[in-house]
Amino acid sequence: MARVYNFSAGPSMLPEVVLNKAAAEMLDYQGSGQSVMEMSHRSKVYDEIIKGAENLLRELMNIPENYKVLFLQGGASTQFAAIPLNFMNGSGKADFVITGQWANKAYKEACKYGEANVIASSKDKTFSYIPKLNKDDFTKDADYFYICLNNTIYGTLYNELPDTGDVPLIADISSCFLSEPIDVSKFGVLFGGAQKNVAPAGLTIVIIREDLLGKAREITPTMLDYKVQADNDSLYNTPPCYPIYICKLVLEWIKNLGGLEAMKERNEKKAKMLYDFLDNSKMFRGTVVKEDRSLMNVPFVTDSDELNAKFIKEAEAAGLINLKGHRSVGGMRASIYNAMPVEGVEALVSFMDNFEKENTK
Repeated sequence: MARVYNFSAGPSMLPEVVLNKAAAEMLDYQGSGQSVMEMSHRSKVYDEIIKGAENLLRELMNIPENYKVLFLQGGASTQFAAIPLNFMNGSGKADFVITGQWANKAYKEACKYGEANVIASSKDKTFSYIPKLNKDDFTKDADYFYICLNNTIYGTLYNELPDTGDVPLIADISSCFLSEPIDVSKFGVLFGGAQKNVAPAGLTIVIIREDLLGKAREITPTMLDYKVQADNDSLYNTPPCYPIYICKLVLEWIKNLGGLEAMKERNEKKAKMLYDFLDNSKMFRGTVVKEDRSLMNVPFVTDSDELNAKFIKEAEAAGLINLKGHRSVGGMRASIYNAMPVEGVEALVSFMDNFEKENTK
């Protein structure tokens, strides 16, 4: 069976070269006589895998030495609780910008542990833009300032980071992880679920500035204490071994392509192709203001629910799957993560063009 072009928001496509290598090593990883799925996480052979993954991530993201890299379980959603438990312990206050469902869930979780302040929100226009911020509104003694850098459901991206001064900036980067270079030093914490751009579901990566460790409140569950995880090199318990292995293969693939600068160029090419079509179409239109458009998630609609449904059905028959938009936006959404080849976006644009011609009276 021919492989389809999978535009899912996550779990998403993985690079074919990665899948092929994983398949070749499934029964015997590099002469060890065992699969990575079977080996002890405390064995020498697996130690080389997890350390290799961390070293590659540090190299590609240019992570400063005073940051810890954690390979955890529980998804980004578990971090919504872990973050206030670990960091909301000075003034007991934190600032949030609500740009979608995931930022809102993080905010609601933080409300259980302290004073969570909403500095701005784009809910008034279905999260179709990134709100402008007034620094005077920021909480001066906040323990941290929280954003979701790229909004998977609504297709928005921060192109300018909030200037939070001495207040640590924390960002959920689940759906833009490794899509382009990022200045890690501007953040106190970066975290994300890996199932969109990095690895299969099951792995969560957390990058933390070392001076923020060791502040967890006493009631923090041991598994959610970042210092415990850091002190044990992500091996306090059995980590998500196989997703970490796939993560290492993905990082090798990115490095071989030329790193994050090359990945950004590739992603900009794909996004421009799709946005250019939407901007010139008489049937389809994007739902996000141009200045805040994501490179990764592209929501779009027609003016007819019936036409939207017809498009999704016929696209799937043509091998273009998982294009149905989130229920809160409707219409369609194409997630064009790193592993989506240029050819996949070309096929989508060509299909959209033909669909428009065939369905225009």
